[in-house]
Amino acid sequence: MKYRNLGRTGLKVSEISLGSWLTYGNSVDDGTAAETIAQAYDLGINFFDTANVYMRGKAEEVVGEALRSYARESYVIATKVYGEMGAGPNDRGLSRKHILEQANASLKRLGLDYIDIYYCHRFDSNTPVDETLRTIEDLVRSGKVLYVGVSEWTAAQMQEALQVADKYLLDRIAVNQPQYHMFHRAIEKEIIPLGERNGISQVVFSPLAQGVLTGKYSRGEAGKPQGSRALDASSNMYIGGYLSDWHLTRVDQLKALAEELGFSTAQLAIAWVLRQPNVASALVGASRPDQIVENSKASELTLTQEVIQRIDAILAD
Repeated sequence: MKYRNLGRTGLKVSEISLGSWLTYGNSVDDGTAAETIAQAYDLGINFFDTANVYMRGKAEEVVGEALRSYARESYVIATKVYGEMGAGPNDRGLSRKHILEQANASLKRLGLDYIDIYYCHRFDSNTPVDETLRTIEDLVRSGKVLYVGVSEWTAAQMQEALQVADKYLLDRIAVNQPQYHMFHRAIEKEIIPLGERNGISQVVFSPLAQGVLTGKYSRGEAGKPQGSRALDASSNMYIGGYLSDWHLTRVDQLKALAEELGFSTAQLAIAWVLRQPNVASALVGASRPDQIVENSKASELTLTQEVIQRIDAILAD
């Protein structure tokens, strides 16, 4: 496993990180989740991601319990704040009240004294950015949070946050967590250039397009394997858009290229994401230990310029 610095910080994170969205505390039983996390750790993965809203805290509990037997300094854990955690008017967003309450609740569920990376899960247009950043600054100063992150913020929103941080001498954003994969490249236009200029890494989620870029789906209903996300009502809203003939035709072509190179389709897709120096880590999901074993091998691959050009040709309209 290879490691990259998170932004301009000294923190090193594994190029492959393990997430818990739609899996732990939900579709994957706790025992299998613990086995998968243990397998990831044994492979050298030191970066684990969760969020308070994933099954209303259950995912945090599962991840925290699975990591409890390991030395705290040996892994990096990220969680998030913003999403709805109750029925009250202050049970969501990035207000000082909600952030402080949720940080303490997340620490309790994780069974930890501090969170390595605390993400603002979305931008909150109802809360001044300086209120949000000052609150996270207080968490940093108290030792409960080490690094500041955002997720799915626009370039303009991150630029505003950087200006506010500089004005009031607050901790700057170190990392952004956007969606990024072969079929969703929006961050290449503004987000990655902003990150490169300001020392903000990308930790990208869904590098396999919800599993479509594993090559396991084929055109038509018959091509959806039993137990796949495409047949899971809770996940289908995210994956459905990538099951069109256009997408699956290109997956077939990518699969042929991967086989020619001696890779799996998933390894090719993750290595393609990691070709970007500004990407510190590719965040993958895994419902079984063998899946994280296969995906982790992408860290060993370096794509040549010729291969990248061939992929670009496949993805062209």
